[in-house]
Amino acid sequence: MRYLPKFSTLIKLVCFLGLWFLVMRHVPTKNAIEPERVAAIMSSWHSLEVVSCKKMQTLWAGYGHIYEVTAREISGKNGVGKESEVLRLVLKFIAPPPTKPESEDEGHLRKLMSYQVEQYFYDSVAPLLEDETAVAHVIATTRDSQGKAGAEELQGLTATVMTDLRPQFPIAGEKRSELNTKQVHAALDWLSSFHRSSRKLIPDNLQELLRPPLEEAKRRQNGDNSGTKFWLNGGYTYLATRRKEYSALAKDGNSEWSSALCKPRTPGGQSVSEMVADFLTPRGRSYETLIHGDVKSENLFTTQSGDKVAFYDFQYVGLGIGASDLAKLFTCSVPLGLLVDDIRHVPHELAMEEGEKKLLKYYCSSLLVDFKDAEGHIQEYDWDEFVRHWETALVDWLRFQASWGFWGNTEWLEARVRSILKDQQWKNWLQDNK
Repeated sequence: MRYLPKFSTLIKLVCFLGLWFLVMRHVPTKNAIEPERVAAIMSSWHSLEVVSCKKMQTLWAGYGHIYEVTAREISGKNGVGKESEVLRLVLKFIAPPPTKPESEDEGHLRKLMSYQVEQYFYDSVAPLLEDETAVAHVIATTRDSQGKAGAEELQGLTATVMTDLRPQFPIAGEKRSELNTKQVHAALDWLSSFHRSSRKLIPDNLQELLRPPLEEAKRRQNGDNSGTKFWLNGGYTYLATRRKEYSALAKDGNSEWSSALCKPRTPGGQSVSEMVADFLTPRGRSYETLIHGDVKSENLFTTQSGDKVAFYDFQYVGLGIGASDLAKLFTCSVPLGLLVDDIRHVPHELAMEEGEKKLLKYYCSSLLVDFKDAEGHIQEYDWDEFVRHWETALVDWLRFQASWGFWGNTEWLEARVRSILKDQQWKNWLQDNK
């Protein structure tokens, strides 16, 4: 009997260790290298030494952090006796939570691939944009670390060092915040410039672009690593990558949008959402360009006067139509008073009103100043055609919000889509163009 206490203790210890193992499997481990060291290594490639490295914010879902870095030229590189200028930089340091190697979680894969896309954008796309398309300038990325000093310490990491936008653009757009009128026009200036100048950067071979996350992961597992640039379909809300949410909406008997957007128009046929998704799927048409993919006030800074903006967060850059960027901007960041005649009463159904039309016309007039393809040929973009694209983008954006969660000018968005869905001419156009 005297051995029972010892045996009991052993059982408790085994149970404790088993529980500890299960818990610790899901606790993020400490990174083998600290962000400060990452910043120091990458800055040194440009003869810079880090003065300070301070955490500013955590990335969505805890996938890493943004650090404010100050650096200066390494002593002796800028001449004896001179005081080197202090540079303000930003380090985007990716440290995703652990997951099982065989995991096929679409959201996790989307995030991991999106950081690769962002690095490609800063390395290869941003330098070719027009001067008025303000973006941060990349200093260094782990994508191009091979053969550089300290690169062996960065194996398996995703990190980007870039210039800090805030000295020139000190006003943050803030989370889910309405922009003022001047800032809205500045955002439209930026988007038209981005869409126009990036049009000629689309590769001829679309095989080089990333497919939806699960499809891309399968392609890579089969040894096909050709997807190395940006997303084939820009953004993160398109139907091919939101099937679970769409299925839930289709089964939601309490939502008016379940039937309106998800019910097949003919037995065994496609729903409106599926027809819209087919039309919006890129295929090299003349009006397709690169889109930012996550246009909202939270992803921009403005000048003190508000007459210019600079966007950031380019994780979802890919092919699309510019109207898709506008749909999110108008819903999430444009004051309702700029879209409707009377903010006190938004009708149940709403056709395009003068304020909305003025903003769209403003965007289009800037877009078409020098809208060229990769060969330098001027591209036409008829206003009536653009309006159809705009209406289609609104329907697609509503489908995502209805299945994921509403925010912003949703009363306006729902009223606009009710009007669009009742327009037989739009339905006929969609049927002919999907």
